[in-house]
Amino acid sequence: MSELGERLKAARNAAGISLAAMATKTHYSKPYLSQLEGGTRTVKPDHVTAYSRALSISVESLYGPALDPLRVAHEWLVADTPVAQHRQAGRRVGESLVGELERRVVELRHLDDTVGGGDLIPLVRRELAEAAEVVRCGSYPGSVGRRLRVVVGELAQLAGWVASDAGAYVEAEQTYLSGVSAAQEAGDNVLAGQLLSSLSYQIANVGNPADAALLAKSAVAGARDASPVVRALLLERVAWASARSRDRDAARRALDAVDNAYAARAPGIPEPEWVYWMSRDEIDVMAARCLIELGDPASASPLLSAAINDYDAGHAREKALYQTWLAESYARAGELDAARNVIERARTTTAGVNSARLAGRVEEIEQLVR
Repeated sequence: MSELGERLKAARNAAGISLAAMATKTHYSKPYLSQLEGGTRTVKPDHVTAYSRALSISVESLYGPALDPLRVAHEWLVADTPVAQHRQAGRRVGESLVGELERRVVELRHLDDTVGGGDLIPLVRRELAEAAEVVRCGSYPGSVGRRLRVVVGELAQLAGWVASDAGAYVEAEQTYLSGVSAAQEAGDNVLAGQLLSSLSYQIANVGNPADAALLAKSAVAGARDASPVVRALLLERVAWASARSRDRDAARRALDAVDNAYAARAPGIPEPEWVYWMSRDEIDVMAARCLIELGDPASASPLLSAAINDYDAGHAREKALYQTWLAESYARAGELDAARNVIERARTTTAGVNSARLAGRVEEIEQLVR
């Protein structure tokens, strides 16, 4: 944020405006502005807006080039949330607040594409805590209450996922389960299934895969109204837990069911926003990972290579994770030189990504190819 303060100062100097004159234009005191420009006080979006108006220049020019996801995350952390603003106004909870919370869940979810769990977790924790407080303490009609509980459930799923990515597994489990309660209170069995399925994925990775498989199957059964893409996602978690349990037949049946569910999607069938990332490439990656677990790494490599080639370079964590599985497929097939080359690319891709899950995977595969 000191860099942003320097930009504010440079823009003011370029306009030939003194600090005292700027204080008059912005209604901030001269010492306050000096602290902003000097980096001893956090620059918030309101400050940038005030400078842009006083200097008649764009906000974008003050922020500088290239939208940095970490900067976006930081701005979320320092800015007042809709709940805080609403609390100050003392209004009854209505459509406008719940609509704003729903929009922010989507924005936070998409930030997870580009920001590692270690950096994103404080934002999501705060949003979840404040939304849960509104549910507990707010006054609202029944229709708004249901939407608020769905927001809490969706935030709990994201918070659990982010906590797991950051290596906070106990917190993730507790958060997932709290989200299940919110989803059930809202009557959203599909969201409850997604939360349980997400927990099963964590357990498959760091706990007992047999328990994970049972939980994943329960999630599929409970989400009886799931749309095709959601059903494909839930079945993927069954396939993964089964593969981790070395249950070859169950894993292959689940993978076939994933393909059938995904093929049933259609423009006229609505899907929840939280499955926006599911694609044919994602399904192929999961199939490849299962094949590696089941002892068929040679069949996994082509699926992973194709998915990596198609993947958005801006999603560094996921791309690097896929590279670790490609490296593992090569290593387990005896192609150690190819595996070393790929894991080196993964390490390069991971630069600046704060993800314990990714760091652990890179270290694991580096041990494998030594």
